[in-house]
Amino acid sequence: MTLLHQFKLQLLIVLCITSAHSIFGQQKNQPITHAKWLIGSWKNQSAKTVDIETWKKLNDSTFIGRSYSLTGADTVSSEHIRMEQHKGQLYYIPTIKNQNDGKAVIFTLTSSDNNHLVFENPEHDFPQKITYTQITNDSLVAEISGTKKGRQKAIQFPMKRVK
Repeated sequence: MTLLHQFKLQLLIVLCITSAHSIFGQQKNQPITHAKWLIGSWKNQSAKTVDIETWKKLNDSTFIGRSYSLTGADTVSSEHIRMEQHKGQLYYIPTIKNQNDGKAVIFTLTSSDNNHLVFENPEHDFPQKITYTQITNDSLVAEISGTKKGRQKAIQFPMKRVK
C-alpha cells in the first residue's frame, strides 16, 4: 500500500469516527426525542371527571401541551405546559391559572428512556415529581407525586390516545 493510500484510508477512518460521534452525540444531547411518543391527544375518563391532555411539537427543542379536567361541561382545572430543551437538559414547565401567582413552575428531567420520563422540582409544594410512562403506543400513565401536608401522595392518570 502506498503512502497516499494509507493517508486516504486514515482520513476515511477519522471522518467515519467524527461523523459517528457527531450523529450519536447529537442524539444523546437531545433528550426531547425521548418524549416524542407524547405527541397527540390523550384522555382519562372516570365516573366524575374527564381529563384531557394534548401535546404538539412546536420545534426541535420545544413541545407545547395543554391539560384540563372537566366535570360535566365545567372546566375544573386547566394548565398550559411547555417541554423545553436547553443545552442538553429537558424541562417540564406548567403554568396553572390561579396557582403560583400565574407563574410557571420548572421541573427538570431527572430520568428518561424511550418510554419513561421523570421530572422533579423538590422545592415545589405539590407535586415535586411528574412522571410519564408509555404503556403501549396508545396508552400511558401520568403521575404526580410528592409530599403534601407532611404525607406522601401520588395521583395516577391512566390515559388512552384519542388522536
